[in-house]
Amino acid sequence: MSKADVLLGLQWGDEGKGKIVDVLTPQYDLIARFQGGPNAGHSLEFEGTKHVLHTIPSGIFHADKQNLIGNGVVIDPIILNREVEKLLEKGVDVSKNLLVSRKAHLILPTHRILDAASEASKGLSKIGSTLKGIGPTYMDKTGRNGIRVGDTELPDFKDKYEFLRNKHLELIRLYDYSDFDLDKMEQEWFESLKVFNRLPKVDSEHLVNTYLQQDKKVLAEGAQGTLLDIDFGSYPFVTSSNTITAGACTGLGIAPNRIGEVFGIFKAYCTRVGSGPFPTELYDETGEKLRQIGREFGSTTGRPRRCGWLDLPSLRYAIMINGVTQLIMMKSDVLSDFDTIKVCTSYRYNGELIDYLPYDLLSGKIEPIYTEIKGWKTDISTCKNSHELPLEFLNYVQFIEQQVNVPITILSVGPDRSQTMFR
Repeated sequence: MSKADVLLGLQWGDEGKGKIVDVLTPQYDLIARFQGGPNAGHSLEFEGTKHVLHTIPSGIFHADKQNLIGNGVVIDPIILNREVEKLLEKGVDVSKNLLVSRKAHLILPTHRILDAASEASKGLSKIGSTLKGIGPTYMDKTGRNGIRVGDTELPDFKDKYEFLRNKHLELIRLYDYSDFDLDKMEQEWFESLKVFNRLPKVDSEHLVNTYLQQDKKVLAEGAQGTLLDIDFGSYPFVTSSNTITAGACTGLGIAPNRIGEVFGIFKAYCTRVGSGPFPTELYDETGEKLRQIGREFGSTTGRPRRCGWLDLPSLRYAIMINGVTQLIMMKSDVLSDFDTIKVCTSYRYNGELIDYLPYDLLSGKIEPIYTEIKGWKTDISTCKNSHELPLEFLNYVQFIEQQVNVPITILSVGPDRSQTMFR
């Protein structure tokens, strides 16, 4: 019986998971997304074209591989539909290699309205929601009110839908929020459901475990990042699901002893979208330079990302929580234009020197302590193997490995799938 490998982000999302899943897919039989919703934006680039996926696993461009939207995911059929249509335009027919778990929850139009109403009521203390209805959908899931994909196949589906919609409308009234056209939203939602219902539905926990029993290879694909995990992230500025390795167990129905390799992805620097603490954030021209060179704008929202130097205390924390066995460093090429590169190795927290993430990142005074490393000042985006990489860059890689005690086995030096190096 084989084990499922897990690939997930170690920062605040946007680490480049989509690209690496696409690169690794030929080694696997099934790519399974295990949590999150269409707030994810997994970008892939090959043959001169950029693709952005929100719900569909990033193995979809390999026609001979199966892709599964797992039970831990929340699905908006409208957004999924648009994704399927865009793929069809590019010659990718998902009808043969995309499966949907019956236990995945559906995002209703009123979930999106609730999300907007809740965020509007918070004023300046907004958490930076993508307003896709994801938080309210997970709230209904844990509150045992949710509607699941399998419910669409049942005779009382319409009754279940109307019951939950009416419950939502009462909540929306409490927010005194009226900036929506529900009839129009519902019409589009039910139209998209007709197309969604043509996708094969499966009891995914049986499917995944059958693959493992048959010694087939499974890759679990995470969304967002570890520092946005509902339990272990920078709460309350987090997402609504478990983005960590444990989330692959609950989001796909895999036992903990069936987890194999854990690939942890991180950028050679840090970024964050939306509100929340970010110890190494740069508010100066260096931060702006990182943003412009790295094209740091959200693939789902288009929002400019906040940028800063690599934060090793938070990276060590993410490695610990996830049991990471291999590291993958992304966007190494973005740092090619800096004379010196800083790396945060510890924090001064309320006057005390610490090398871990404290409980309270908001009211406590946290100051990053940096080590400076000589930059390589050479374009590495055309390098094909590690022998071509400058010594200063390899020193940077080695410094990180020594600090976190996990090998960096893959380096990305550009957005295209060909700009990937295995060490």
